[in-house]
Amino acid sequence: MKHKSSENSVIILKNGEGRNYKCGTMNAIFKADENETTEKYSISEWWLEPNIEGVGAHQHEENDEVFYILDGTTSILVGDKWIDAEKGTFIRIPAKTIHDFCNRTDKRTGVLNFFIPGGFERNMPSIVKWFDDNKL
Repeated sequence: MKHKSSENSVIILKNGEGRNYKCGTMNAIFKADENETTEKYSISEWWLEPNIEGVGAHQHEENDEVFYILDGTTSILVGDKWIDAEKGTFIRIPAKTIHDFCNRTDKRTGVLNFFIPGGFERNMPSIVKWFDDNKL
């Protein structure tokens, strides 16, 4: 079953399915966003190619984020400390906390991201454009 516009609809997506956004050497796949969750949360996978920087240190004023490492080891900045998070690691980052993520390994890595409340997907077209313009 593909995406529906109701929070009461079941969503079943197979591996790789969802709304894909190519961000240079990263690929984001949105599984559910504010349209399906009445703005409660957004869920996306982020796949990072080997040896790449992330999006850059940033914070969200009103949004918590949860990261769950799907595959490989992802380096995640929380505050002023980098954590090498291996597959299966869970990290909750409260609003107003500086954070970033990158892949410092020679293997592809994947991260499941929960953005609470939803709405992050509104930024994706401008993020994709930024990566296209900067050829990263």
